[in-house]
Amino acid sequence: MTGLGAVRVPAASSRSGADGEKRPTVPETFVGHDVLELVSSAMHVDPMAVYREYVQNAADAIDAARLAGGLSAAQAGRVDISVDRATRTVRIRDNGCGVAAGEFGHRLTAFGGSVKRGRPVRGFRGVGRLAGLAYSQELVFRSRASGDPAASELRWDCRKLKALLRERDEALCLADLVRRVTVLRRLPAAGLPDPFFEVEMRGIVRLRNDALMSPSAIAAYLSQVAPVPFSPQFRFASAISTQLAHYVDLTEVEIRIDDATEPLYRPHRDTFDVAGKPSVSFETLDFLEIPGAEDHVAAVAWILHHEYQGALPTESLVKGLRARSGNMQVGGRAVLEGLFPESRFNGWSVGEVHVIDRRIIPNGRRDNFEQNVHYYNLVNHLGPAARDIAHRCRSSSVRRKGEREFESQAQAAAELIGVLSQGSVDQLKQRELALSAEKALLQIMKIAVRKLLNDGLIERQKKIEVLRRELSAVTNEHATVTSPLARLPDGERKSYEHVFRLVYECSTNRSAAKALVDRILLRIAEDGVR
Repeated sequence: MTGLGAVRVPAASSRSGADGEKRPTVPETFVGHDVLELVSSAMHVDPMAVYREYVQNAADAIDAARLAGGLSAAQAGRVDISVDRATRTVRIRDNGCGVAAGEFGHRLTAFGGSVKRGRPVRGFRGVGRLAGLAYSQELVFRSRASGDPAASELRWDCRKLKALLRERDEALCLADLVRRVTVLRRLPAAGLPDPFFEVEMRGIVRLRNDALMSPSAIAAYLSQVAPVPFSPQFRFASAISTQLAHYVDLTEVEIRIDDATEPLYRPHRDTFDVAGKPSVSFETLDFLEIPGAEDHVAAVAWILHHEYQGALPTESLVKGLRARSGNMQVGGRAVLEGLFPESRFNGWSVGEVHVIDRRIIPNGRRDNFEQNVHYYNLVNHLGPAARDIAHRCRSSSVRRKGEREFESQAQAAAELIGVLSQGSVDQLKQRELALSAEKALLQIMKIAVRKLLNDGLIERQKKIEVLRRELSAVTNEHATVTSPLARLPDGERKSYEHVFRLVYECSTNRSAAKALVDRILLRIAEDGVR
C-alpha cells in the first residue's frame, strides 16, 4: 500500500480448477470517495457527539500515557477546551501520549483499522476523529509525542471536501480525495507541550441554537457523557466510586472549558428543585451485579431512589437509567427505557449501568449497543430492577392519590361542620349536612388506615378525632343556640333559612357559599344590636 490512505486492493491472480479451466477472478476493489461522507457527516445524528468523540480519544491517550509511565498517578489527565466566538473556533487539547511524527500522517489519514482494536480502550474503529469534518470549515490536528523534536500538523479543508463530495466524479477514489483536501507539515516544538494532542475546529457552522459554540451547552453535554468525577458536594459520590472501582477502571479526566477555575463534574446532586413541584431528594442507593456468561460479571449498576413523585426535569441532566462503557455514556437518557413496563417510568429513574463484558459493544454511532446474545443477557437481567422502579412509581402515585383524597374529604367534613355551626339552615337541612359530614369522616377513616399511608397514620388519626369532636359539638341537641337567626320572629327566620338552603344547594363552592352566609349573618347580628 502506497501513499496516504491508499485504498485500491489488487485483483487476485487467476486460478484454474481441477479440470484446468480458468475461473473468474475478483476485480480490484475500488473504494469511492462517498465513504468519507458516511464516516463523517452521516455518522452522528447529534452534532454535540463531536465533543464526545474527541474527549473519548483524549481519555484513551491519557490512559496510554499512564501505562507508558508518561503520567504518574499524582498527575491529572487533562483535557482543555477553548471556545473563540470571534473566529468560531474550538480547540480541544489533552496531555496524553501524543502521536509520534513518524506515525502521524498515516494514522491521521487512515480509515478504520485502528491500532486500538483488541485492546481495553474506548474507541477502536478509527473513524471518530473525522466527526469534526461535518461541522467545520477547517479541521486541524496537531500532536507531539514525548521527546519528538518537532510537532506534526494535519489540516483538512472541509469546504473543499464538501465541494468535491458534491461532484459526480465516480473515478475519484478515497485516497485521491484525501490527498486533495489535506496538508501535512511539521511545526517548531517551541512553546508546545511535550507530549500533547489537539484538534481544532475552525469556522464552526451554526446548528441547533449554536450549541457547538456555547461553553455552557458543551459543559452540560460533557458532564453527562464524559469520564469526569462526581461533585464533591454529592453525598453518594464516594460510595458509588468505591463500589464501581471493584469492577471497572473509571479513569476520570479533568476537563476545563475556557480555563475555568473548577473542572467539570458529573451533574448529580443531593437535591434538585423543580419549579412548581416538591424538590427531589435522593434517599437510598442500590447496587446491582449483572451476571454474564461463564461466571463473569457482565455489568454493574447503581440506582438512586427518591420519593418518585414524578419524572425528573430534563434540566437536571440526570434523568433516566443510563448506560456507560469505559466510563463513557452510550446513547442518551432513553437508551434503556425499553426495560420498563411503561417507558415514562424511565424518566422517573436516576442511575447508571456500567458495562464490563467486552462482548457488549457500543455500535458505530455509540448511541446504542450491538444487538447480540450478550447484550440481550444484560437486558434480561436488568428487567427486574426496571420493574421494581415501576412498582415504586405506581405505589407513590397511589399514595399521593390517597393523600389527596384524605385532604379533600377532611376539607369537605370541615366545611360541613362550619355550615352547621352557623345555625343558618332549618332542622331538615341540618340533619342532611350532619349525615354528609359523618359520611366524609367514615371515608377518611378508611383512607387513613391504608397500608401505603402508614407513615402519617398518627397525624391523620388526630385530625379525624378533632373533626369528630367538632361535629359532635355542633350536633349536640343541648348546645347553646348562638345563631343570630334565633332572635328573629319564626316567619322571618324560616325565610332566611330557606334562602340559605338555596344558597348552599345552588353553589358549586361550599366555602364561598359559607363566606356569603357568614356576611349575611353578621349583618343580621349588627342590625339586631342597633
